[in-house]
Amino acid sequence: MAIVLALSGSPSRASRTAFLAGHTTAELRARGHQTHVLALRDLPAAPLLAADIHDPSLARAVSRVAEADALVVATPIYKAAYSGLLKTFLDLLPQHAFTGKPVLPLATGGSAAHVLALDYALRPVLTALGAQVCQGRFVLDRHLTTTPDGAMTLDRDAQRQLARVVDQFDLALPSRAHLTAA
Repeated sequence: MAIVLALSGSPSRASRTAFLAGHTTAELRARGHQTHVLALRDLPAAPLLAADIHDPSLARAVSRVAEADALVVATPIYKAAYSGLLKTFLDLLPQHAFTGKPVLPLATGGSAAHVLALDYALRPVLTALGAQVCQGRFVLDRHLTTTPDGAMTLDRDAQRQLARVVDQFDLALPSRAHLTAA
């Protein structure tokens, strides 16, 4: 099965976007894929802003992207665009970092007015990196709730819609046997 790396582009520690990335990777893991989540907010800020790819933390993050067979790219939508944190990380990747890799874009946001940010802001950047961009999903904040104990949940309708795009993404994932034989 495939190695899938999820990039969580939210700067917030308690994040709907991070929950969505975790939920999606758990679904993929249940299907037999090896999954990892890279919370971009945990990368060191100064080297990230300076695009210092020689920094050990950043070098490891870039290496994890290269080692992945596929990626989930999750971001909050702010002012009709994906997060600056995600943009900063994507900018330090090699030009063809996603070549041949299926990429599932996911976004969270407070207004349906921002749903087009996936197609008009994020998709062009993923395509420029060489990604095989799969159908993504925008989830409204109101479909993600926090329980009294602090856990987050995704409402039933949003779960069904997300499951559909995860199904399609799963079909695009290469098998490890196929990759080893190539």
